[in-house]
Amino acid sequence: MSSGDNRLWYRSARSFGFFMKGQIAHLFAILILIPVVWAFAAPVMDGGTIFGVRDTTWFWLAVGIPVFHQTLVWIVFRAQLGWAAFSKLFGHFDLFVWGVLFLPLLVLRPILIVGLALVTERTLMLSKIISISLALILIVPSLYTLWSVIRYFGLIRAMGGDHFRISFRKMPLVRQGAFKYSANAMYTFAFFLLWSVALIIGSQAALSVALFEHAYIWVHYYCTEKPDMEIIYGS
Repeated sequence: MSSGDNRLWYRSARSFGFFMKGQIAHLFAILILIPVVWAFAAPVMDGGTIFGVRDTTWFWLAVGIPVFHQTLVWIVFRAQLGWAAFSKLFGHFDLFVWGVLFLPLLVLRPILIVGLALVTERTLMLSKIISISLALILIVPSLYTLWSVIRYFGLIRAMGGDHFRISFRKMPLVRQGAFKYSANAMYTFAFFLLWSVALIIGSQAALSVALFEHAYIWVHYYCTEKPDMEIIYGS
């Protein structure tokens, strides 16, 4: 797309090859990460329930929702980048519809971590003092990052607004707040909040899933987001 072109889609993204770029690696990462996180979580799950839901169900929901979420992001972002498919389907309501799909899945992530942590509480092989101290250390950069996202980056832009509006593509890089310390502060620091929840409640299973989610968001970055950014902003 030339600098004077107002089309949302890019000719270089309009192919099955680019649509699938990075997704074989994405699949292999899932096939490796899920057995690993299960191996660490399974020993502390003994069939307990909370709110009528078994611990294994909490676990698979806590793992499955991020996989579904990030797979949906890949499909929508690539279809939007190559064909502006979402905008053609929903017109000016494209970002609203995307928010309705995206945000509940995002909110479900910490909720499911909390549920899993509560049903497997006090299973972490760390003293309460150490686990809470670590949680308090980690929660500071995570909350600062969430504040920085809202204050400087904006929620719509964080949802992938540059796939839906050309105006977002013209915005400068954010260097304030947590972004001063990492250009990708959302992935670097924000996911420490999930670690903190697991550490405070003392759940090995929840901490395992928190580590999975943190690793898996970087899979999303390298397999989906980075190739997209190279198309939108150049290498």
